[in-house]
Amino acid sequence: MNVIDVTPRPAALSAIVRFLQSPLMSIVGVLFILTALKWGTLLFVVHQYETAIVTRFGKIIRTVTTPGLKIKLPIIDKLQRFDKRILAWDGPPTECPTKDKLYIIVDCFARWRISDPFLYYNRLNDERSALSRLDDILGSETRTAVAAHDLVEIIRVTKGRKPLRDAELEKSGTLLPSSIPDVEFGRGEIEKQITERTRQKIADFGIELLDERFKRSKYNPAVAEKIIERMSSERHQIAARFRSEGRGEAANISGQKESDVAAISSTATKNALEIEGRADAEAASIYAAAFNPPEAQELYTFLRSLDVIRAGFEKDTTAVISTNSELGRLLKSMAPTSAAPKPTGP
Repeated sequence: MNVIDVTPRPAALSAIVRFLQSPLMSIVGVLFILTALKWGTLLFVVHQYETAIVTRFGKIIRTVTTPGLKIKLPIIDKLQRFDKRILAWDGPPTECPTKDKLYIIVDCFARWRISDPFLYYNRLNDERSALSRLDDILGSETRTAVAAHDLVEIIRVTKGRKPLRDAELEKSGTLLPSSIPDVEFGRGEIEKQITERTRQKIADFGIELLDERFKRSKYNPAVAEKIIERMSSERHQIAARFRSEGRGEAANISGQKESDVAAISSTATKNALEIEGRADAEAASIYAAAFNPPEAQELYTFLRSLDVIRAGFEKDTTAVISTNSELGRLLKSMAPTSAAPKPTGP
């Protein structure tokens, strides 16, 4: 037996029930449910620099390549994002022998990008796996290319390069004549070969290799030490030769200097003696002209006598001199005249 409630309801309560049952509240309820499930589980944003893949239970259902706001089913749909920009690969240094049996360490880098996100996701899934696969393939191709060429092909870029020569060193035997072998391919062509071969192998992974370059090439440390010693020995030989030439040139300059000094000194001495001789001759002629007249001879005799007296009687001296001698007469003539005697008184 059905019982119908006929109890009258208040007017306010009836209005609330009608409002809750209105279409507007139905929309509000739906929006509330969506908000409760979070917007991230329903909507997602694809940026300009990325590609998105939507998977459902592990199976790809669509690939999103255009940027903007996109929608997916919450919970059951998963989102995978992949970068569309150019990515870098910097592999580990690889030790490998060249064709001429020299062990070198080659360090390379490359640039790549995801060309097919669908294939990339199925074969590799993420960037970590892609870099690992590039390590294997690029490392193998680099070793193969290096082993197929001589060291000069790995190092050199330009063709027809001529080495600098020192003819004097080659003539003296200090340095043997050397020549740089010309290259057939060069480093740039080898890099292109590695790029093309690697590009064919990684195409099945949804990856496009843009280019590959040698960042650094160096000898194995054990080999490098011996090479450095040999280069150092050659440089020391050249330095010794330059020092020897320098010492020889210094000796030549010193000898020329001594010769020039001796020549200048000899010429100066000769000129000085000539000038001194001419001066003595002129002085002698002047003296002769001055002392030839009798008056000059007497004056000279007088002056010489004064010099003798001055030298002989410079200090307290007692001498006995005859009045008949020249010196006595000279002194007597120099004595003052004695005063006349005074007359005496009567």
